[in-house]
Amino acid sequence: MTEVLNIGLIGLGKMGLTRAREIARHPQAKVVVGADPNTESFKNYPEVRCSTEIQDVIASDVDAVFVATPNRFTPDSVIAALDSGKHVFCEKPPGRTVADVEAILEAEKRNPGLKLKFGFNHRYHGGIQEAHRMVRSGRLGKILFLRGVYGKSGGEGYEKEWRSSKELCGGGILLDQGIHMLDLFRLFCGDFVDVKSLVSTHYWEVDVEDNVFAILRDTEGRTAMLHSSSTQWKHRFNLEIYMSEGYLSVNGILSSTRSYGDETVTVARKKFDEGFDAGKPREEIIYFDTDPSWELEVADFIRHISEDSPVESGNSEQALKAMQLVFDIYADDSKG
Repeated sequence: MTEVLNIGLIGLGKMGLTRAREIARHPQAKVVVGADPNTESFKNYPEVRCSTEIQDVIASDVDAVFVATPNRFTPDSVIAALDSGKHVFCEKPPGRTVADVEAILEAEKRNPGLKLKFGFNHRYHGGIQEAHRMVRSGRLGKILFLRGVYGKSGGEGYEKEWRSSKELCGGGILLDQGIHMLDLFRLFCGDFVDVKSLVSTHYWEVDVEDNVFAILRDTEGRTAMLHSSSTQWKHRFNLEIYMSEGYLSVNGILSSTRSYGDETVTVARKKFDEGFDAGKPREEIIYFDTDPSWELEVADFIRHISEDSPVESGNSEQALKAMQLVFDIYADDSKG
């Protein structure tokens, strides 16, 4: 491996630009070539050799490729990059179907010396990492159940976006956004074996879901409850973890628009004492003012390449199981 990794970027839109900025800040990486059908995006990459053809990135001599395309293009781009000998970082969702992800994993198996990482970015947020540390410490006992709400307000023309077409993206709000919460459920509890769900389209005139209500049970009998929505008119992220000795709540998630509010972790121990404060335990709130998640995620990928170490967070097994959960939820509701 060269001292500085040469990076190719497929998809030069919002997510591509987000990744490119973090790559530029890393001393061991540089974006040298990019591809996007929209030539207007080229102006944001003055020092990058830009093309409208994905093959120009695949055929280049870069060390690694970042794939930041709509998910209907993701599998072909990832597989081509792996088979051409490039390490790959891929945005979520990793495809439109479980079969898409399985095809990517087959390409990974064909190329065992390469690193493949998926952009489950929420794992790198300060609130999630602090909650994970607390859970692993055992200070609040064992997990009893999880409850997650992740919702956004679809805006003007939402029904005309590519994300609202089953043919173009494979699913609705659950696949686009709710998959992050499912990945976090798995981070804290592992595999889920039972799924009950209601999948519905309440408001938008689209052929994919705008709301999902799901109850999951893991291998230890613990329950997780999810509401994923595009009719949450006030953007909201909330992950509650109730444990045998208390609870944690991650509220808000820092984003570029700050529309999900402040990111905090609320923690409390259970209180059984009789009196005026019964059922009202004292809470501690931890605030997170900055979002280093993009930087940490890119740095992790580069570290795995330079150290030849296995991808721990956002690996292919985690991506496949998150996708399987999405489609298990769709399958449980006959209208899904």
